Amino acid sequence: MGTKAVDNSVGSGIIKSKNVETAVNDVNYIGKIDREIYKCVTEDIVTDEVIITENQISHICEKHPTDYERFGKYIPQILAEPDYILEANKPNTAFVLKRIEEEGKNFQLILRIKTSKDIEDYKNSIITFLKIKDKEWRRCIRNKKILYKRE
Repeated sequence: MGTKAVDNSVGSGIIKSKNVETAVNDVNYIGKIDREIYKCVTEDIVTDEVIITENQISHICEKHPTDYERFGKYIPQILAEPDYILEANKPNTAFVLKRIEEEGKNFQLILRIKTSKDIEDYKNSIITFLKIKDKEWRRCIRNKKILYKRE
């Protein structure tokens, strides 16, 4: 087991399984997306399954302490019922915003979508996740192109 199970390179924004036997230890299944909603990012969506790597969880915990532990349970809901999908600065990437009413908090999630041009082993991957303040929510909506808005 000396081989690294997953290539978590920052440049690609998406993971590639290298060793199926050990990849399971580093990759966490999160849920599914509705391809109809996310086709505003790209029509070329290969899978509806979403994962997050242990490396990205570590990144989130390092950059946004306690957000993942306290609010990570909402990630499937954020993916399934986004309030907004905004244009991201990278191709095939969804900038997702969601307000969770029972918490009274706003969340931002970046999702890299797997397309037919990606390597076969890639999956839809969460890049980052964090709680944001109302001011940041409004700034994002004002300054970024809105691709999808929940009715």
